[in-house]
Amino acid sequence: MSDSSSFWMCPDLLFDGTGLSANMGVLIEKTRAVEIRASADIAIGAPRIDVPGLVCPGFLDMQVNGGGGVLLNTTPTLDGMLAIAAAHKRFGTVGLLPTVITDRPEILAQVAQAAIAAKGQRGILGLHIEGPHIAVARRGTHAENWVRPMDATTIAIVKNLRAAGITVMITLAPEAATSAQIAELAATGAVVSLGHTDTTAEKTRSALAAGASCFTHLFNAMSPMLGRAPGVVGAAINSDAYSSVICDGIHVADEMVGLAIRARPLADKVFLVSDAMPTVGGSDRFNLYGKEIRLEDGRLVNAEGSLAGAHITMAQSVARLVNVVGVDLTVALRMAVTVPAQVIGRPDLAQIIGRDTADLLVLDESLALVGTCADLGQQP
Repeated sequence: MSDSSSFWMCPDLLFDGTGLSANMGVLIEKTRAVEIRASADIAIGAPRIDVPGLVCPGFLDMQVNGGGGVLLNTTPTLDGMLAIAAAHKRFGTVGLLPTVITDRPEILAQVAQAAIAAKGQRGILGLHIEGPHIAVARRGTHAENWVRPMDATTIAIVKNLRAAGITVMITLAPEAATSAQIAELAATGAVVSLGHTDTTAEKTRSALAAGASCFTHLFNAMSPMLGRAPGVVGAAINSDAYSSVICDGIHVADEMVGLAIRARPLADKVFLVSDAMPTVGGSDRFNLYGKEIRLEDGRLVNAEGSLAGAHITMAQSVARLVNVVGVDLTVALRMAVTVPAQVIGRPDLAQIIGRDTADLLVLDESLALVGTCADLGQQP
Protein backbone atom coordinates (compact mmCIF):
# COMPACT_ATOMS: atom_id res chain seq x y z
CA MET A 1 0.00 0.00 0.00
CA SER A 2 1.42 3.36 -0.99
CA ASP A 3 2.01 5.91 1.75
CA SER A 4 0.26 8.48 -0.45
CA SER A 5 -2.85 6.34 -0.94
CA SER A 6 -6.25 7.62 0.13
CA PHE A 7 -9.27 5.47 -0.52
CA TRP A 8 -12.40 3.90 0.93
CA MET A 9 -12.17 0.31 2.12
CA CYS A 10 -15.59 -1.36 1.98
CA PRO A 11 -15.76 -4.86 3.52
CA ASP A 12 -18.77 -7.17 3.53
CA LEU A 13 -18.84 -6.81 7.33
CA LEU A 14 -17.10 -4.37 9.67
CA PHE A 15 -16.50 -4.94 13.37
CA ASP A 16 -15.69 -1.57 14.92
CA GLY A 17 -14.96 -2.80 18.43
CA THR A 18 -18.59 -2.47 19.45
CA GLY A 19 -20.66 -4.38 16.93
CA LEU A 20 -20.95 -5.70 13.39
CA SER A 21 -22.23 -3.64 10.48
CA ALA A 22 -22.70 -4.23 6.77
CA ASN A 23 -22.55 -1.64 4.01
CA MET A 24 -19.93 0.50 5.73
CA GLY A 25 -16.76 2.05 4.43
CA VAL A 26 -13.53 3.02 6.17
CA LEU A 27 -11.54 5.93 4.82
CA ILE A 28 -7.85 5.11 4.67
CA GLU A 29 -5.41 8.01 4.43
CA LYS A 30 -1.85 6.91 3.88
CA THR A 31 -1.84 3.84 6.16
CA ARG A 32 -4.34 4.98 8.79
CA ALA A 33 -8.09 4.60 9.22
CA VAL A 34 -9.57 8.06 9.73
CA GLU A 35 -13.33 7.80 9.19
CA ILE A 36 -16.21 5.31 9.04
CA ARG A 37 -19.19 6.09 6.84
CA ALA A 38 -22.16 4.23 5.37
CA SER A 39 -21.30 3.00 1.88
CA ALA A 40 -24.32 4.85 0.47
CA ASP A 41 -22.82 8.13 1.70
CA ILE A 42 -19.47 7.66 -0.06
CA ALA A 43 -19.17 10.02 -3.00
CA ILE A 44 -19.72 8.44 -6.38
CA GLY A 45 -16.39 7.92 -8.10
CA ALA A 46 -14.34 8.10 -4.90
CA PRO A 47 -11.38 5.66 -4.86
CA ARG A 48 -12.67 2.46 -3.31
CA ILE A 49 -11.63 -1.14 -2.61
CA ASP A 50 -14.35 -3.71 -1.94
CA VAL A 51 -13.09 -6.29 0.54
CA PRO A 52 -14.70 -9.75 0.64
CA GLY A 53 -15.14 -10.90 4.22
CA LEU A 54 -14.90 -9.25 7.61
CA VAL A 55 -12.60 -6.43 8.73
CA CYS A 56 -11.88 -6.01 12.45
CA PRO A 57 -9.22 -4.65 14.79
CA GLY A 58 -6.37 -7.09 15.41
CA PHE A 59 -6.64 -9.57 18.26
CA LEU A 60 -5.27 -8.91 21.76
CA ASP A 61 -3.84 -11.78 23.80
CA MET A 62 -3.25 -11.32 27.52
CA GLN A 63 -1.35 -14.60 28.05
CA VAL A 64 1.44 -15.58 25.68
CA ASN A 65 4.29 -17.70 27.01
CA GLY A 66 6.10 -17.98 23.72
CA GLY A 67 6.02 -18.15 19.94
CA GLY A 68 8.29 -18.58 16.96
CA GLY A 69 10.40 -21.11 18.85
CA VAL A 70 11.04 -18.67 21.72
CA LEU A 71 9.93 -19.16 25.33
CA LEU A 72 10.00 -16.05 27.50
CA ASN A 73 11.26 -17.95 30.57
CA THR A 74 14.33 -19.17 28.69
CA THR A 75 14.83 -15.95 26.69
CA PRO A 76 13.93 -13.27 29.25
CA THR A 77 15.08 -10.38 27.07
CA LEU A 78 13.78 -7.62 24.84
CA ASP A 79 14.77 -9.64 21.78
CA GLY A 80 12.82 -12.58 23.15
CA MET A 81 9.70 -10.46 23.58
CA LEU A 82 10.06 -8.99 20.09
CA ALA A 83 10.43 -12.45 18.56
CA ILE A 84 7.32 -13.70 20.35
CA ALA A 85 5.29 -10.67 19.27
CA ALA A 86 6.47 -11.03 15.67
CA ALA A 87 5.49 -14.70 15.59
CA HIS A 88 1.96 -14.01 16.78
CA LYS A 89 1.53 -11.00 14.51
CA ARG A 90 1.62 -13.43 11.58
CA PHE A 91 -1.55 -15.01 12.96
CA GLY A 92 -3.53 -11.84 13.62
CA THR A 93 -2.51 -10.99 17.19
CA VAL A 94 -1.41 -7.35 17.07
CA GLY A 95 -0.96 -6.83 20.81
CA LEU A 96 -0.02 -9.21 23.61
CA LEU A 97 1.24 -9.55 27.16
CA PRO A 98 4.40 -11.68 27.14
CA THR A 99 3.95 -14.08 30.03
CA VAL A 100 6.60 -15.32 32.44
CA ILE A 101 5.68 -18.35 34.52
CA THR A 102 7.04 -19.63 37.84
CA ASP A 103 10.82 -19.66 37.85
CA ARG A 104 13.92 -18.55 39.72
CA PRO A 105 13.69 -15.03 41.20
CA GLU A 106 16.37 -13.74 38.84
CA ILE A 107 14.27 -14.73 35.80
CA LEU A 108 11.41 -12.51 36.93
CA ALA A 109 13.84 -9.65 37.52
CA GLN A 110 15.30 -10.05 34.03
CA VAL A 111 11.88 -10.22 32.38
CA ALA A 112 10.80 -7.08 34.25
CA GLN A 113 13.79 -5.19 32.87
CA ALA A 114 13.00 -6.50 29.39
CA ALA A 115 9.42 -5.27 29.74
CA ILE A 116 10.65 -1.79 30.61
CA ALA A 117 13.00 -1.86 27.62
CA ALA A 118 10.06 -2.97 25.44
CA LYS A 119 7.88 -0.01 26.38
CA GLY A 120 6.46 1.51 23.22
CA GLN A 121 7.49 -1.42 21.03
CA ARG A 122 4.71 -2.33 18.66
CA GLY A 123 2.77 -5.40 19.70
CA ILE A 124 4.06 -5.59 23.29
CA LEU A 125 1.46 -4.28 25.72
CA GLY A 126 3.16 -4.96 29.05
CA LEU A 127 3.88 -8.07 31.10
CA HIS A 128 1.89 -10.94 32.57
CA ILE A 129 3.50 -12.49 35.65
CA GLU A 130 1.94 -15.95 36.13
CA GLY A 131 3.28 -17.33 39.38
CA PRO A 132 5.41 -18.12 41.33
CA HIS A 133 2.90 -17.23 44.03
CA ILE A 134 0.47 -20.07 43.37
CA ALA A 135 -0.81 -23.27 44.99
CA VAL A 136 1.38 -26.34 44.60
CA ALA A 137 -1.75 -28.49 44.30
CA ARG A 138 -2.81 -26.56 41.20
CA ARG A 139 0.59 -25.72 39.76
CA GLY A 140 0.07 -27.58 36.46
CA THR A 141 3.35 -27.49 34.54
CA HIS A 142 4.86 -24.82 36.83
CA ALA A 143 7.98 -26.05 38.62
CA GLU A 144 7.14 -26.96 42.22
CA ASN A 145 10.57 -26.04 43.57
CA TRP A 146 10.10 -22.38 42.59
CA VAL A 147 6.53 -21.98 43.92
CA ARG A 148 6.58 -19.67 46.92
CA PRO A 149 4.37 -17.26 48.91
CA MET A 150 4.05 -13.65 47.83
CA ASP A 151 7.09 -11.68 48.91
CA ALA A 152 8.41 -8.14 49.06
CA THR A 153 10.64 -8.77 46.04
CA THR A 154 7.76 -9.43 43.66
CA ILE A 155 5.75 -6.54 45.04
CA ALA A 156 8.73 -4.23 44.51
CA ILE A 157 9.13 -5.47 40.92
CA VAL A 158 5.46 -4.80 40.19
CA LYS A 159 5.69 -1.33 41.72
CA ASN A 160 8.78 -0.57 39.65
CA LEU A 161 7.06 -1.73 36.46
CA ARG A 162 3.98 0.36 37.17
CA ALA A 163 6.12 3.40 38.01
CA ALA A 164 7.70 2.98 34.57
CA GLY A 165 4.24 2.97 32.98
CA ILE A 166 4.20 -0.75 32.17
CA THR A 167 0.88 -2.59 32.10
CA VAL A 168 1.06 -5.53 34.51
CA MET A 169 -1.17 -8.53 35.03
CA ILE A 170 -0.14 -10.82 37.87
CA THR A 171 -1.68 -14.24 38.42
CA LEU A 172 -1.60 -15.47 42.00
CA ALA A 173 -3.42 -17.86 44.31
CA PRO A 174 -5.30 -16.38 47.28
CA GLU A 175 -3.67 -18.99 49.53
CA ALA A 176 -0.24 -17.65 48.50
CA ALA A 177 -0.90 -13.97 49.24
CA THR A 178 -2.55 -12.04 52.04
CA SER A 179 -5.46 -9.70 51.46
CA ALA A 180 -3.14 -6.82 52.31
CA GLN A 181 -0.66 -7.93 49.64
CA ILE A 182 -3.43 -8.26 47.05
CA ALA A 183 -4.64 -4.78 47.94
CA GLU A 184 -1.10 -3.39 47.70
CA LEU A 185 -0.64 -4.87 44.23
CA ALA A 186 -4.05 -3.67 43.04
CA ALA A 187 -3.31 -0.17 44.34
CA THR A 188 -0.42 0.07 41.87
CA GLY A 189 -2.87 -0.35 38.99
CA ALA A 190 -1.74 -3.88 38.26
CA VAL A 191 -4.46 -6.33 37.20
CA VAL A 192 -4.50 -8.94 39.96
CA SER A 193 -5.81 -12.20 38.49
CA LEU A 194 -6.64 -15.31 40.49
CA GLY A 195 -5.41 -18.63 39.16
CA HIS A 196 -3.50 -21.82 39.89
CA THR A 197 -5.46 -21.99 43.12
CA ASP A 198 -7.14 -24.70 45.17
CA THR A 199 -8.96 -22.37 47.51
CA THR A 200 -12.64 -22.08 48.40
CA ALA A 201 -15.32 -19.82 46.95
CA GLU A 202 -15.40 -17.87 50.22
CA LYS A 203 -11.67 -17.14 50.16
CA THR A 204 -11.93 -16.30 46.47
CA ARG A 205 -14.57 -13.69 47.24
CA SER A 206 -12.30 -12.26 49.94
CA ALA A 207 -9.50 -11.89 47.37
CA LEU A 208 -11.89 -10.09 45.03
CA ALA A 209 -12.92 -7.77 47.83
CA ALA A 210 -9.23 -7.03 48.46
CA GLY A 211 -8.71 -5.87 44.87
CA ALA A 212 -8.36 -8.85 42.55
CA SER A 213 -10.36 -8.19 39.39
CA CYS A 214 -9.75 -11.13 37.09
CA PHE A 215 -9.40 -14.92 36.82
CA THR A 216 -6.75 -16.72 34.78
CA HIS A 217 -7.80 -19.45 32.30
CA LEU A 218 -11.18 -20.31 33.79
CA PHE A 219 -11.63 -23.99 34.73
CA ASN A 220 -7.92 -24.77 34.37
CA ALA A 221 -5.72 -25.05 37.46
CA MET A 222 -8.45 -24.07 39.90
CA SER A 223 -10.80 -25.83 42.33
CA PRO A 224 -13.86 -27.04 40.41
CA MET A 225 -17.52 -26.18 40.86
CA LEU A 226 -19.43 -28.86 42.77
CA GLY A 227 -22.99 -29.01 44.07
CA ARG A 228 -22.12 -28.05 47.64
CA ALA A 229 -18.72 -26.50 47.02
CA PRO A 230 -18.70 -23.80 44.32
CA GLY A 231 -14.92 -23.57 44.40
CA VAL A 232 -12.97 -20.98 42.45
CA VAL A 233 -14.83 -21.84 39.23
CA GLY A 234 -18.23 -21.16 40.79
CA ALA A 235 -17.05 -17.99 42.47
CA ALA A 236 -15.57 -16.75 39.21
CA ILE A 237 -18.68 -17.42 37.14
CA ASN A 238 -20.92 -15.76 39.73
CA SER A 239 -18.68 -12.70 40.10
CA ASP A 240 -18.52 -9.46 38.16
CA ALA A 241 -14.77 -9.92 37.63
CA TYR A 242 -13.17 -10.62 34.27
CA SER A 243 -12.05 -14.14 33.42
CA SER A 244 -9.94 -15.47 30.59
CA VAL A 245 -10.59 -18.81 28.93
CA ILE A 246 -8.63 -21.02 26.55
CA CYS A 247 -10.79 -22.19 23.65
CA ASP A 248 -8.84 -24.99 21.99
CA GLY A 249 -11.16 -27.91 22.74
CA ILE A 250 -8.44 -29.41 24.92
CA HIS A 251 -8.03 -27.26 28.00
CA VAL A 252 -11.78 -26.83 28.44
CA ALA A 253 -14.63 -28.78 26.85
CA ASP A 254 -16.43 -26.68 24.27
CA GLU A 255 -19.72 -27.15 26.11
CA MET A 256 -18.23 -25.75 29.30
CA VAL A 257 -16.90 -22.67 27.50
CA GLY A 258 -20.36 -21.93 26.17
CA LEU A 259 -21.97 -22.59 29.53
CA ALA A 260 -19.62 -20.23 31.34
CA ILE A 261 -20.21 -17.41 28.87
CA ARG A 262 -24.00 -17.77 29.14
CA ALA A 263 -23.91 -18.10 32.93
CA ARG A 264 -22.06 -14.89 33.69
CA PRO A 265 -24.30 -12.27 35.36
CA LEU A 266 -22.76 -9.46 33.31
CA ALA A 267 -21.85 -9.33 29.63
CA ASP A 268 -18.33 -8.63 28.41
CA LYS A 269 -16.59 -10.30 31.32
CA VAL A 270 -15.04 -13.30 29.55
CA PHE A 271 -12.12 -12.94 27.16
CA LEU A 272 -10.03 -15.30 25.09
CA VAL A 273 -6.37 -16.07 25.71
CA SER A 274 -4.17 -18.47 23.79
CA ASP A 275 -1.74 -19.46 26.60
CA ALA A 276 0.49 -20.08 23.59
CA MET A 277 3.88 -21.71 23.72
CA PRO A 278 6.91 -21.54 21.35
CA THR A 279 5.35 -24.12 18.99
CA VAL A 280 3.06 -21.42 17.57
CA GLY A 281 5.09 -20.37 14.55
CA GLY A 282 7.90 -22.67 15.70
CA SER A 283 8.91 -26.34 15.91
CA ASP A 284 6.82 -29.07 17.56
CA ARG A 285 8.91 -29.20 20.74
CA PHE A 286 10.81 -26.96 23.14
CA ASN A 287 12.48 -27.07 26.55
CA LEU A 288 10.91 -25.86 29.77
CA TYR A 289 12.84 -26.16 33.06
CA GLY A 290 15.39 -28.22 31.12
CA LYS A 291 12.82 -30.83 30.05
CA GLU A 292 11.25 -31.38 26.67
CA ILE A 293 7.69 -30.33 25.98
CA ARG A 294 6.26 -31.93 22.86
CA LEU A 295 3.22 -31.46 20.67
CA GLU A 296 1.06 -34.59 20.44
CA ASP A 297 -2.26 -34.52 18.57
CA GLY A 298 -2.62 -30.80 19.21
CA ARG A 299 -1.76 -31.14 22.91
CA LEU A 300 1.40 -29.81 24.52
CA VAL A 301 2.45 -32.21 27.26
CA ASN A 302 5.37 -32.45 29.65
CA ALA A 303 7.18 -35.55 30.82
CA GLU A 304 4.49 -36.09 33.46
CA GLY A 305 1.79 -36.05 30.81
CA SER A 306 0.36 -32.76 32.11
CA LEU A 307 -0.77 -29.99 29.79
CA ALA A 308 2.01 -27.45 29.31
CA GLY A 309 0.43 -24.44 27.71
CA ALA A 310 -1.47 -24.41 24.44
CA HIS A 311 -0.81 -24.67 20.72
CA ILE A 312 -3.42 -22.34 19.29
CA THR A 313 -3.69 -18.82 17.94
CA MET A 314 -6.26 -16.19 18.78
CA ALA A 315 -7.61 -16.40 15.21
CA GLN A 316 -8.18 -20.14 15.62
CA SER A 317 -9.76 -19.53 19.02
CA VAL A 318 -12.26 -17.04 17.60
CA ALA A 319 -13.16 -19.40 14.76
CA ARG A 320 -13.67 -22.28 17.19
CA LEU A 321 -15.73 -20.13 19.51
CA VAL A 322 -18.15 -19.32 16.69
CA ASN A 323 -18.07 -22.45 14.52
CA VAL A 324 -17.89 -25.11 17.25
CA VAL A 325 -19.04 -23.59 20.54
CA GLY A 326 -21.80 -21.63 18.79
CA VAL A 327 -21.09 -18.21 20.28
CA ASP A 328 -22.49 -15.19 18.44
CA LEU A 329 -19.88 -13.64 16.14
CA THR A 330 -20.12 -10.21 17.75
CA VAL A 331 -19.62 -11.72 21.21
CA ALA A 332 -16.64 -13.75 20.00
CA LEU A 333 -14.96 -10.73 18.45
CA ARG A 334 -15.55 -8.70 21.60
CA MET A 335 -13.90 -11.53 23.58
CA ALA A 336 -10.80 -11.31 21.38
CA VAL A 337 -10.61 -7.54 20.99
CA THR A 338 -12.92 -5.38 23.09
CA VAL A 339 -12.87 -7.12 26.46
CA PRO A 340 -9.09 -7.63 26.70
CA ALA A 341 -8.68 -3.95 25.76
CA GLN A 342 -10.98 -3.10 28.67
CA VAL A 343 -9.08 -5.37 31.06
CA ILE A 344 -5.84 -3.45 30.57
CA GLY A 345 -7.46 -0.03 30.21
CA ARG A 346 -6.63 0.41 26.52
CA PRO A 347 -9.98 1.02 24.76
CA ASP A 348 -8.08 2.54 21.82
CA LEU A 349 -6.91 -0.95 20.89
CA ALA A 350 -10.49 -2.00 20.18
CA GLN A 351 -11.16 0.79 17.71
CA ILE A 352 -10.91 1.11 13.94
CA ILE A 353 -10.42 4.87 13.78
CA GLY A 354 -6.79 5.89 14.24
CA ARG A 355 -5.41 2.41 13.62
CA ASP A 356 -2.71 1.51 11.15
CA THR A 357 -3.90 -0.78 8.36
CA ALA A 358 -1.34 -3.37 9.51
CA ASP A 359 -3.37 -3.68 12.73
CA LEU A 360 -6.70 -4.26 10.96
CA LEU A 361 -7.50 -7.85 10.01
CA VAL A 362 -9.38 -9.38 7.11
CA LEU A 363 -11.19 -12.65 7.88
CA ASP A 364 -13.02 -14.84 5.39
CA GLU A 365 -16.53 -16.22 5.84
CA SER A 366 -15.19 -19.19 7.84
CA LEU A 367 -13.29 -16.67 10.05
CA ALA A 368 -9.92 -17.83 8.80
CA LEU A 369 -7.32 -15.06 8.70
CA VAL A 370 -6.77 -13.79 5.15
CA GLY A 371 -4.31 -11.04 6.08
CA THR A 372 -4.32 -7.42 7.14
CA CYS A 373 -5.68 -4.35 5.46
CA ALA A 374 -2.09 -3.37 4.70
CA ASP A 375 -2.09 -6.26 2.23
CA LEU A 376 -4.89 -4.81 0.09
CA GLY A 377 -2.49 -3.28 -2.43
CA GLN A 378 -2.28 0.12 -4.03
CA GLN A 379 -5.22 2.50 -4.07
CA PRO A 380 -7.58 1.86 -7.00
